[in-house]
Amino acid sequence: MKSGIVAVVGRANAGKSTLVNVLVGEKVSIVSPKPQTTRDRILGVLTEADYQIVFADTPGLYKAESHLNALMQRTAEQSARDVDLILFVMDAHAGIREEDFAAAKRFMRAKIPFVLVLSKIDIMPAENIPEAVRFLSDAGVEEDIYPVSARKGKGIKKLEEGIAAMLPEGDKLFPDDVVSDRSEKFMVAELMREKILLKFDKEIPHGVAVVINEFREREDGGIVDVSLDIVCEKQNHKAILIGKQGKALKEVSSFAREEMEKFLGKKVFLTTYVKVEEHWRDSGRMIAELGYKDLEF
Repeated sequence: MKSGIVAVVGRANAGKSTLVNVLVGEKVSIVSPKPQTTRDRILGVLTEADYQIVFADTPGLYKAESHLNALMQRTAEQSARDVDLILFVMDAHAGIREEDFAAAKRFMRAKIPFVLVLSKIDIMPAENIPEAVRFLSDAGVEEDIYPVSARKGKGIKKLEEGIAAMLPEGDKLFPDDVVSDRSEKFMVAELMREKILLKFDKEIPHGVAVVINEFREREDGGIVDVSLDIVCEKQNHKAILIGKQGKALKEVSSFAREEMEKFLGKKVFLTTYVKVEEHWRDSGRMIAELGYKDLEF
């Protein structure tokens, strides 16, 4: 039996969370086209007959512009410590930029087994893929390079088998039926935040946090009561999130509730409130109160 932890790292919007969800076969991380969607380290567990791979999905590497951004960068860096493999994801469609390569080289120097993934190959010309691989090889990348499309499933099985082959022999780290280290309550909050990221533009979604006040299954087991706060940074952001006569809040809550019901397999009675905490992303106290903390080892 082979088993181990694989840190999935890379720049913001490289497709890390989508890749982890596809490899695990379940939605363990929320996804959106916006950078900084992932704020925490989230473990996704893939268990097969001969191996168990624990993927550590991490925040994207991004210039720290706030206290929260700095915490997210530390989380990504810390997640690559004491793991069995580093899987670095580059957005092949966006092109390989100098900053991508510099970040990859930094992780290569960690003396931990390393593989490089070129993501989103389904939206780039097929003839450009060998050229990208050749560029990386010529630049001194000696590690394995896997071109993949998570959305289309291209190259996924080959990547999975390649990762498994590099893991050490060992016992399973999680029971067979576990796919994530995160609770249902955590995922419900994340699903709400995902819908906000998808519905609203510009600065608003980046300044939003979601806090669960109540998460309770009724005695008959058929309905889950969820009450949550959407925390934003400005009064005008609150007005936009609520919308005229509450329309925007009703719409985003409805989308989130549908996704929660799909995830939980039960009906959800959802109550949402919008609160303002000015500049919370630059307050260490507020960041901690909202559930964002440094990793503990």
